[in-house]
Amino acid sequence: MKQLLFVLIASLAMQTANAQMRKIPAAVTNAFAVKYPDAKNVEWKDNMTNFSARFISKDSTKCKATYYSKGEWQSTEETLDAAALPAPVKDGLAKSKYADREITEVLKIEKKEGGTQYRLLAKKSGVEKKYLYFNEEGKLMKEAMTI
Repeated sequence: MKQLLFVLIASLAMQTANAQMRKIPAAVTNAFAVKYPDAKNVEWKDNMTNFSARFISKDSTKCKATYYSKGEWQSTEETLDAAALPAPVKDGLAKSKYADREITEVLKIEKKEGGTQYRLLAKKSGVEKKYLYFNEEGKLMKEAMTI
């Protein structure tokens, strides 16, 4: 039984290693260079079904852009300070049942399909954590527990 478990773990590890060894397609890197010509400290990751680049934008913001293998942009995540949230999102949070929560992380997420949304990590008493997803108009679209 232990041998079977070892073989399964080793097999999974080799698959993960092989996935990371795939070369990033030129179509992906070229599309990225066009969309983000001023990106710095770019680190690519092969996610099996797509490719993502973590980078620093021209205004020193941490970002992650995701592309399909033929160079088609999927989404971009940009780290924001809570103070930089648009007024409608701040207002939506203030009017929600989560108004008393501490916001510790904010992402602006732009999607090819679906426009822009904001993901906020809301904490209560440092124990309960939820991701809150707001649209640009400040409407709470979804809430999800964190792991």
